[in-house]
Amino acid sequence: MKEGFRQAMAWLHTWMGLVFGWLLFAIFLTGTLTYFKDEINHWTHPEIAVYPRDDAASLAHAQRYLQANAPQAPVWYINVPDERRPDISLMYRGASGFQQVSLDARTGEPVTARQSMGGEFFYRFHFQLQLPYPWGRWLASLCALVMLVTLVSGIITHKKIFKEFFTFRPRKGQRSWLDGHNAIGVLVLPFHLMIAYSSLVIFMVMLLPANILAQYGAQSANIYEELMPTSKNPAAAGQPAPLVPLADLYAQFHRQEPDSHLGLVEVEHPGDANASVVFARHGADRIVHQIGYGLVFDGVTGALRSDNQVTTLPLMLAGGLYGLHMGHFADAGLRWLYFLAGVGGTAMIGTGLVMWLGKRQLKHAKSPRPPAHLRLVAVLNVMSMAGLMLAVIGFFWANRLLPLELPGRAAMEIKVFFALWGLSALHAALRPARQAWLEQLGLATLLFMGLPLLNALTTVHGLDHSLPEGDWAMAGVDLTALGWGLLLAWAVRKLWRQAPAPTTRKVALNVEGEPS
Repeated sequence: MKEGFRQAMAWLHTWMGLVFGWLLFAIFLTGTLTYFKDEINHWTHPEIAVYPRDDAASLAHAQRYLQANAPQAPVWYINVPDERRPDISLMYRGASGFQQVSLDARTGEPVTARQSMGGEFFYRFHFQLQLPYPWGRWLASLCALVMLVTLVSGIITHKKIFKEFFTFRPRKGQRSWLDGHNAIGVLVLPFHLMIAYSSLVIFMVMLLPANILAQYGAQSANIYEELMPTSKNPAAAGQPAPLVPLADLYAQFHRQEPDSHLGLVEVEHPGDANASVVFARHGADRIVHQIGYGLVFDGVTGALRSDNQVTTLPLMLAGGLYGLHMGHFADAGLRWLYFLAGVGGTAMIGTGLVMWLGKRQLKHAKSPRPPAHLRLVAVLNVMSMAGLMLAVIGFFWANRLLPLELPGRAAMEIKVFFALWGLSALHAALRPARQAWLEQLGLATLLFMGLPLLNALTTVHGLDHSLPEGDWAMAGVDLTALGWGLLLAWAVRKLWRQAPAPTTRKVALNVEGEPS
């Protein structure tokens, strides 16, 4: 009975990992890039200059611009520059919906930067998969559930998993892939469990609405008003009154919270007698994420109305899991650990897909033509891994090569991403698996390693400028692309040196699952 249960778990682990593995690989890879979303945003908008941080001056610039250009807007949102984001980011509700503006942190003037979603694209693709709401979120949540199930079933299946963590047998074909899969899985297992479970918690209102519907019925949206204290700020009085200088309120915020950094500033009903100004603490200050919490000031008198913080255990648990998942609290070193753990998760999924194909290819080593379903899996493996990396680096190249005046430029960058991804699938279907892996990984290697040169040729922010200036966000993307290119070059070299397939049945297997 015990062995039967383990076999059932092995079956579950294998087949759920295969069916959802290709999509999970994409979700994990783009989610890993999201830990440097702000740095990618900076790289994709090189027109925005970097200046020393001055929160009070930034707030004064933001208030001056918004009072001149959006005095009737019911709400303003202001993000001042920080160590990772160089611009003053504004958002307000206009006649045609929400408008976004970036201001130069030194002059306060609007910055005409190229249209690009930058890191925001990878962030949104990670949990929406470029599908309409709510279908993308439902599918991503299903993948998170599958990830959690495969992790638990993998722990049950590999009863000696921790012992096997210290075992690696290089150049042993399928055994080497299994050793690597086990080692990566054990090394970052707590991270993977946290990511999978917290993904479900983040969307728990969508996934488990029964209790909310039972309590609120048709008024289920009221739950957000109860969860967020700032939603209880007074409504507009309809009487004009001048807004207190935001720089003065920042001084009060700094006195109240001397060890906190400023996050989002929300101004409700600016120019009204009942105006409210909410100063939220920066997400980097604590693990628990607090949406709708902060210091609330009277927008006319400047008096502190309330200081709202998460105090209830359920909200602290939910906010803590959200904060752990997003990693906003992490400094540069911890963010790199998050990134490496994400790369490990991506590699774990990839090695699992390779092993599934390799094990079944081995059974058909003497067959002149492998079964069609194995050929399909081989094509999907190439597309989901090598093809996705081509699409990612293609997005960065499109950011530099597309004309700046091109209408719908941001959407065109995304189209380049999906076009390259689709072409990789077509190429993998037309070429033998080994050649498809070599050609796509080889092209990805050239594009990754060439990105710093492209940046230097198309902007003034190459490594010769960003490193001396200490612009580590710009330099970090270039250096990471170069490092990833070197890693891919090593993989291409290993694949290139593998011997042609012998005719015997007991053979080692290549990365593409073919005999070698």
